[in-house]
Amino acid sequence: MPFLLRNIRLGLEEPEEALPARVAARLRVPSTAVRAYAIVHRALDARRKDDLHFRYQVEVALDGGEPRERTCVRRLRPAEFAWLRAAPYQAPEEGQEPLVNRPIVVGFGPAGMFAALRLAELGYRPLVLERGQAVRRRHRDILQRYYRFREFDPESNLLFGEGGAGTYSDGKLYTRVHDPLTKEILVRLYQHGADPDILVNARPHIGSDRLPRICWRIREAIERLGGEVRFGARVEDVRVEKDRLAGLRVGDVWWETGPVLLGIGHSARDTYRMLDRRGVRLEARPFQIGVRIEHPQALVDRWQYGAAAGHSRLGPAEYHLVAKGACGDAGDLFSFCMCPGGEILPTNESAGLIATNGASRSRRGGRYANSGLVITVDPSIAGLSALDGLAYQERWERLAYEATAGTYRVPAQRATDFLADRASDGALETSFPLGATWTRLRSILPAEVAEALARGLPMLDGRMPGYAGADAILTGPETRASAPVRIVRDPETRVACGVDGLYPIGEGAGYAGGIISAAIDGWRTGGAVVARFRRP
Repeated sequence: MPFLLRNIRLGLEEPEEALPARVAARLRVPSTAVRAYAIVHRALDARRKDDLHFRYQVEVALDGGEPRERTCVRRLRPAEFAWLRAAPYQAPEEGQEPLVNRPIVVGFGPAGMFAALRLAELGYRPLVLERGQAVRRRHRDILQRYYRFREFDPESNLLFGEGGAGTYSDGKLYTRVHDPLTKEILVRLYQHGADPDILVNARPHIGSDRLPRICWRIREAIERLGGEVRFGARVEDVRVEKDRLAGLRVGDVWWETGPVLLGIGHSARDTYRMLDRRGVRLEARPFQIGVRIEHPQALVDRWQYGAAAGHSRLGPAEYHLVAKGACGDAGDLFSFCMCPGGEILPTNESAGLIATNGASRSRRGGRYANSGLVITVDPSIAGLSALDGLAYQERWERLAYEATAGTYRVPAQRATDFLADRASDGALETSFPLGATWTRLRSILPAEVAEALARGLPMLDGRMPGYAGADAILTGPETRASAPVRIVRDPETRVACGVDGLYPIGEGAGYAGGIISAAIDGWRTGGAVVARFRRP
């Protein structure tokens, strides 16, 4: 019976072909006894700069089968191995409530995409309504109209369209959510074109150059299974009757509805406001705000890899940092969505705003690394209503746009100048595709963010010399790290409280924070619909 062998070490100079010999040595058997092996997990251990190495988990089968395997593992500590038993596949049990109208999925980001895929695979023929455009059209709108001519399209941009905001991101698939469905999502991404390494790497990613193709392949799969995806289909209004969702309006047309899975994304501010007017229960939630910080990638590599920086087996280095207590009693300043070899991107959903995010291509080969550097804001700081957080975000985004004279260039300042509270000057180069303008960032940031940066940047510089140095460029604001609103739902049924038939999903609903967690939320909610309704 195959078993999992943990904590197999290989040095930087040792090829993976050496794994069978290492496995055999651990088990005290000849190399020829290792009948088969497969890498299950791969992680770089960079805790000591003078001892960088890889750690593997390997699935192993030995000649002689289970008797020999049991003899070998008796010599191991319990933490060093695990028996692998395949769980039999169990199709979800179909519910008995009649399904009058086909399920509708609103939004085709990670949550909506995987909800629709789940429903399609199980024969429920979902209809997807996406306000933005298909990825090929969306790509032209961004690169030609917006980047080249500064013509911003509020319905086809880096937030709205096929794949949602996740399409033009790093495609980071690392999540701190330890959910058994993570593997299910990774397998589906691999089946639709992602590199097989995402199944084994400790911090997998896809890349903004490969995500668009994966998105349209998943869409094609949904359509082959009887689903339908409509682009340019913004939900303008909903009708709630007797505490039940009764209809959606798309354009001038009202549609009667069955179950509706609402995956609108965290920047659909107009939809939040419409839902609030219609009595859907919303609540304010903590959210993040701050800046993007950019460094030469070579500098980050030296911080993380020391003398091994540049080694052929080491990819561009990343980091996760926390400046504890930088916000006083209110909490910490911390890095978020770090993008090795990446670029800073604009993430506004409306004209006249500037907001930032980060992305990397699959090879992460750019000259710069960037990361969000944010604090968590208590919703009470923005106001008292559920929607005040949206206005709070928008205030700083509009100030940023005005500070750069309406050019859509990103406000920027050297970290050294920010700390000294002086203007930056001289040559300015960033990865932001629309260019940058020297700006005193304190004029476009909340006071609590500026104070946290003033306290936290020196702390981080002490751990990584140069982090707040002359090569560090701050840009901002970073306001779209999370939704400031939650659409309240029942934790068991996943139905919106007080509106039967409405299933809020993903980041925009306040129940996820990244591609994987959003996809899991959509997948699981699709399963909840199946468990309730009988296929027509």
